[in-house]
Amino acid sequence: MTTLSAQVPIAGVPWPLYKLVALAAGLVALLIVGVVTASAAPAVLTAAAVTTVVWVAFAARRHSRG
Repeated sequence: MTTLSAQVPIAGVPWPLYKLVALAAGLVALLIVGVVTASAAPAVLTAAAVTTVVWVAFAARRHSRG
């Protein structure tokens, strides 16, 4: 079973899996809001907010565990 603390090598640099999950969530939010509103500004702002919240939440959870 893969945990969010696992690391994925990208261009030789290990990235924690939770960062990639946060980026994927932001991309999904960007696409959904972009299609629904047909406007770039709300899509980009929503995607940035979703990415930040997911990233910080998983980082806080990871640091609280040890």
